[in-house]
Amino acid sequence: MADIIIFGVQDFAELAHFYLENDSPHKVIAFSVHEKYMPEKREFKGLPILPFDDIEKKYPPSKVKFFAPMAPNKMNQLRADVYHQIKAKGYEMISYISSKATTFKNKIGDNCFILEDNTIQPFTEIGNNVVLWSGNHIGHHGVIKDHVTFTSHVVLSGHCVIEPYTFFGVNASIRDGLTIAEGTFVAMAACITRNTEPWSMYKGNPAVKSEASTKNM
Repeated sequence: MADIIIFGVQDFAELAHFYLENDSPHKVIAFSVHEKYMPEKREFKGLPILPFDDIEKKYPPSKVKFFAPMAPNKMNQLRADVYHQIKAKGYEMISYISSKATTFKNKIGDNCFILEDNTIQPFTEIGNNVVLWSGNHIGHHGVIKDHVTFTSHVVLSGHCVIEPYTFFGVNASIRDGLTIAEGTFVAMAACITRNTEPWSMYKGNPAVKSEASTKNM
C-alpha cells in the first residue's frame, strides 16, 4: 500500500482515481498538473490539485508514489514526457492492473494502466507506461515496449514485438510473429498481416499503409 498522487485532472485521471480507490490497496491523496495548467478551483474529486513544478517540497519522493495515466496524445509522446519528468524528480511510479484482468505472472513495468477483461497470455512482457484499455487479447511470447496504447478489443497474436510509441484502435487485429515498428498507428478495425514501417499509419483489412506520417499527430 502507498499514498498516491495522480498526474492529471481529465477523464483518465478520474478513472484512475476510481480504479485505485475501488480495486487496489493504494490511497490517492492528491492530483497534480504543471503550474501553467492549474485550474482556478484547486480541487478534484474532493482532493487537492498541486503544482507539479515544486511538488517535492510538499511531498518528497520518500513519502509518496506517482501514477500518470494520460491519454495517448501525439502518439503517446506527451505521456512519455510526463513519465520522464516524474522519474527525474526521483519518484517511484505504480502500475494499476485490474483484478478482473487475466495475467500469468507476466513481467509488467511501471506506470501501466491495465483495465478489466484483458487477457495477457504467458511469456509475454510489457514495458513501462503502457495503457491496455478493457477487453484486449495479448498473445503469448510477445514483447510490448514502452509508451504504447491499446484501446479495446484488440487481438495481438503470439510472438509479436511492439516497438515504442505505437497506438492500436478498437477491434484491430495483428497476425502472429510480426514487428510493429516505432510510432505505428493502427486504425480501428485494421488487420495487420505484415511488419509495419516506423511512424506510419495503417488502415483497412488487410491493412494498407497511408501516406500520412504519424510524427506530428
